[in-house]
Amino acid sequence: MTYSNLQIFTVELIGTFILVVFATGSIVYDVEFFDGNLGIPFAAVAPFIALLIGVYSFGKISLAHFNPAVTIGYFITGHITKIQVLYYLIAEIIGALLGSLFVLSFIGEKANLGANAPNYDFSIFLIFPVEVLASLMLMAVIFYVVYTKGLKGFSGVAIGGIVALDILFLAFISGASMNPARALAPALLSGTFDDLWLYWTAPFIGTIIAAFVFRGKFYAQRTQIRNNNDPDVD
Repeated sequence: MTYSNLQIFTVELIGTFILVVFATGSIVYDVEFFDGNLGIPFAAVAPFIALLIGVYSFGKISLAHFNPAVTIGYFITGHITKIQVLYYLIAEIIGALLGSLFVLSFIGEKANLGANAPNYDFSIFLIFPVEVLASLMLMAVIFYVVYTKGLKGFSGVAIGGIVALDILFLAFISGASMNPARALAPALLSGTFDDLWLYWTAPFIGTIIAAFVFRGKFYAQRTQIRNNNDPDVD
């Protein structure tokens, strides 16, 4: 079934909203009510749950990007068109901003609304590649899920799981945003822009690397499907 750009726009907005509410809201909730004692594990579980909801609810419609860096990766591999890139990006930014507004209105304003921040106890020469690596691993898992036709029903678990693992093991270094929209919204609303450059560069580099690695595989897969569907091909 083919879905319209409006349908894609709508589910991407909703999905990104859910992701940002869970991902940033968990951080704000922890600081507001538990003085930050729940820590990184709680911040890792929240987006895992959000992605379970988003992937299984909307994956068939939009492929469940919810992330501008992921959208660019999908464009490179030929899954979406140039005009669709605009629909995705606009929906993701609006969804993220609405998510942060929800967090501000109903959870609290502490922790800069859950804005990502790297740990400058480490060198930027470690922080930057770690954020690239986290984003690359996310995109690689997403592409593997798509390439294998959904991992037989475990797509949401795989994608949510890699986000949770990236946060659990890498957030203490780079902040592990992996998502420019998720980073942008709380930064804009809280006025914390110092680290935004990191999350608007490294995630794109990571997803672009993964996209070029998988592009040939997807091209060969599509060619094989066309040949199988063409009765005139020997």
